[in-house]
Amino acid sequence: MDGFKDGVLLITGGTGSFGNAVLRRFLASGMREIRIFSRDEKKQDDLRKKYPSQKLKFYIGDVRDPSSVLVATRGVDYIFHAAALKQVPSCEFHPMEAVKTNVLGTENVLEAAIHNRVRRVICLSTDKAVYPINAMGISKALMEKVMVAKSRTCSTTICGTRYGNVMASRGSVIPLFVEQWQQRQPLTVTDPGMTRFMMTLDDAVDLVLYAFEHGHPGDIFVQKAPAAAIGTLASALLEVLGDPDHPVDVIGTRHGEKLYETLLTKEEYINALDMGGFFRVPADKRDLNYDKFFIDGDQKLTSEEEYNSHNTQRLNVEQIKEKLLALGYVKNELKGWSGK
Repeated sequence: MDGFKDGVLLITGGTGSFGNAVLRRFLASGMREIRIFSRDEKKQDDLRKKYPSQKLKFYIGDVRDPSSVLVATRGVDYIFHAAALKQVPSCEFHPMEAVKTNVLGTENVLEAAIHNRVRRVICLSTDKAVYPINAMGISKALMEKVMVAKSRTCSTTICGTRYGNVMASRGSVIPLFVEQWQQRQPLTVTDPGMTRFMMTLDDAVDLVLYAFEHGHPGDIFVQKAPAAAIGTLASALLEVLGDPDHPVDVIGTRHGEKLYETLLTKEEYINALDMGGFFRVPADKRDLNYDKFFIDGDQKLTSEEEYNSHNTQRLNVEQIKEKLLALGYVKNELKGWSGK
């Protein structure tokens, strides 16, 4: 965190789960100012009350509006670009809304960052951008291309990160399961054999910090992560809740869903650098003359296999229970709740 000392950080979409996790990590650091940029004044007010700090500043705006982004980025040293539409089914029905926020919004953030001479920008992407089959993933894949293209011709260092599922983040499956259990409804499982990468919010912040410290222009970083089958996750959660016989309904896959997710394509996996707990995918720095191929770094993976949630470490019920209990999420949600 020394690299952030006396700096000004802007978090787009900063009222979400990721923004909260960053604030928990950074408010006590030597950072001079943290700016939260988002559309929702109520969520900003909630955050202001939750974290009363003179370091924290709030900017209402939308990444779709270039002028509001330009104002928010003045005097900023670093940006974590987390603003996005990320619900797969809703993006399937409103694909152009995903384009406006995830693609054009990213263009606006990067243009403002370059104009205001921001030092570093980290763009947050998703495993759904790899071999995308849904509108959200396609928009995030194009966002990555915008990020790499912008990184070629500016002094601002721009790089990206890809996530799997962030456990207990807003709108994810664990809060849905807990809410269904509290309301005495069956847990709705799309496909028990469907696998997803499992990361905590702290893992998400660690990945962004790693990219901040080690990123070169156009790089994409992936954290090595275990995965879990959704059916196993539901069973583990019900055991943690002390209600293993609670009903579970299998409802089938929703619009735009895959059986498993991929964090690195075969092509990326071949060129990725193994950094221990992370993979770094260097940008292809060739120009359109194609006279030279250059990948920086001195270590390559030789396997042609992709990196996905079916071939990574698979968590069992006990391992998922351990992660759930470590989160503290279930315990916090059930404080004072006496519905069962």
